[in-house]
Amino acid sequence: MTQGPAVDLARSRTREVTDRFGDDYWRQADLERAYPQEFVDAMGASGLLGAMIPTEYGGLGWDIAAASAVMEEINASGGHSAACHAQMYTMGALLRHGSPEQKDQYLPAIASGALRLQAFSITETSGSDTSRIETVAERDGDDYVITGHKTWTSRISESDLVIVLARNSPRGERPTDGMTLFLVDLREVREHRPDQVEVIPVRTMFNYATNQVKYHGLRVPASAALGTVGQGFRHVIDGWNPERILLAAEAIGDARWFVERASSYATEREVFGQPIAVNQGIQFPIADAYMRMRAADAIRWEACAKFDADEPCGAEANMAKWLAAEASWEAANMCLDTHGGFGFVDTYDVERKFRETRVYGVAPVSSNMIRSFVATKVLGLPKSY
Repeated sequence: MTQGPAVDLARSRTREVTDRFGDDYWRQADLERAYPQEFVDAMGASGLLGAMIPTEYGGLGWDIAAASAVMEEINASGGHSAACHAQMYTMGALLRHGSPEQKDQYLPAIASGALRLQAFSITETSGSDTSRIETVAERDGDDYVITGHKTWTSRISESDLVIVLARNSPRGERPTDGMTLFLVDLREVREHRPDQVEVIPVRTMFNYATNQVKYHGLRVPASAALGTVGQGFRHVIDGWNPERILLAAEAIGDARWFVERASSYATEREVFGQPIAVNQGIQFPIADAYMRMRAADAIRWEACAKFDADEPCGAEANMAKWLAAEASWEAANMCLDTHGGFGFVDTYDVERKFRETRVYGVAPVSSNMIRSFVATKVLGLPKSY
């Protein structure tokens, strides 16, 4: 499906990179739980990680439709976009709320691939109830001192910068007030104060470079505050729609991969003297998965169009994410069933992609939270929490 020259260009440029990283590369990285640094470096050198950074800062200046095509193509190639997606939507907080000095200092280096902004340090044991985070930032002269514990902070060891959400005033009548985003230069911290940031790797069911992080009195200059002090949660919220759109594109890329692999395998695999693809019991699930994928894709492009036109798109972005997560998971199960016992063998890559795509129904926003959003914000039903 053609969405315009920018999207076509995004697809072709991404394929130039992904064609150099085949199944063997991703399978080995998964086996070793190794960060795919070579792939990330290639994406950075191509300029694709700066897709949404304006040209004045050295980026490509693409809209979210083109950026989403980059994410889709990575997953559709058999790769894993988790090593790249955060740089696109995490960077948005800097782009939208950073001071002129912060933008001039960091955006050109991010656009060129010389600097990595892959880590967003928000979630704590309170989970989706972000208003109850306990990490605090206390003002001390010209600095803030950050103390607390984050349950999930992916890719912090592979990042040069991290954005941290901390509470700078007690939880009050408006519980989402009093939180601030801080843009922390990890290079300086690692060199001079490494004991102030403790990274605890967490092994998960797929290769995501996941960690817990403890901030032990991390001292940062007041100039590290990103946007308006006390309005950090608002700044996080305005990044949710592009995040959901990009994640929807990733899940759609996974669904494409599952449909294509299942179709190819079913055509080649012969049992009882004929390809298994001639059996409607094989055909129908593949067709179902394809149609679900196309339906999710349609809402994805609607969300892109609204976002790029600066129109309200919360409903479309959330629905695209939910539909794509459901489509990718259904396609994953279909592909595993199509392969039978071979689907559990790592050399077929189905079991790896099966594990990878499961996250879209859970994080960074669960499918049930999206259901609640649509029920209350779109349909006007009473709030349940």
